[in-house]
Amino acid sequence: MSTTTRAPGAATAGRVDPRRQAAVRRRRRALVAACLIVACVAGAFAAAPLFKRAIDELTLPLQYASIIRAQARDKRLPPALIAAVIYAETKFDGRTSPAGAEGLMQIEPQTAEFLARRSGATSFQLSDLGTPAVNIAYGSYYLRYLLDEYGGSPVAALAAYNGGETNVDHWMARAGVSARGFTIGEIPFPQTRAYVEKVLQAEQKYRRTYPKQLGYG
Repeated sequence: MSTTTRAPGAATAGRVDPRRQAAVRRRRRALVAACLIVACVAGAFAAAPLFKRAIDELTLPLQYASIIRAQARDKRLPPALIAAVIYAETKFDGRTSPAGAEGLMQIEPQTAEFLARRSGATSFQLSDLGTPAVNIAYGSYYLRYLLDEYGGSPVAALAAYNGGETNVDHWMARAGVSARGFTIGEIPFPQTRAYVEKVLQAEQKYRRTYPKQLGYG
């Protein structure tokens, strides 16, 4: 009968050290976590432009950019100013107001008829203001007219767009200033004052946010 002699330590040769096994698991978890972080960061960078575009479209929408560019060239206006007025009036959601103002740039019927006569339009109908191209054309024409009336002053022109020329003339006379010296602080109507501030701020935002779409890039 033969006897097998075991070498010292042979009984434990196949046994894994628990501490070493735990260390391996920790290293694997750390590696997986690092890979996930890298993937998340890479995904965030890749998705950032899409996320920014989605936010812009919700908070600062822009539609009909080609029409805006064309009217800006034709009427010698900053494209961002036209976009900003549309934003302040309707946020590009054309509708009829309770006062009867129509479309994207909220043109009142009597204003539209005045503009139609002044521009020489022969077949204009009020229902045409529901068409974006027509509404933007008339709104841009009106902006150009007001800027010319008030010496190129954006504050006076925008105040008149919202509050009417009669009121702006009265405010300037009361303040004893010309159109070029007329400031936002001299607008007594809170709604009109807020409107002018909103449009001027939005103009800068549109210029920064959509330079290519509006023809600045």
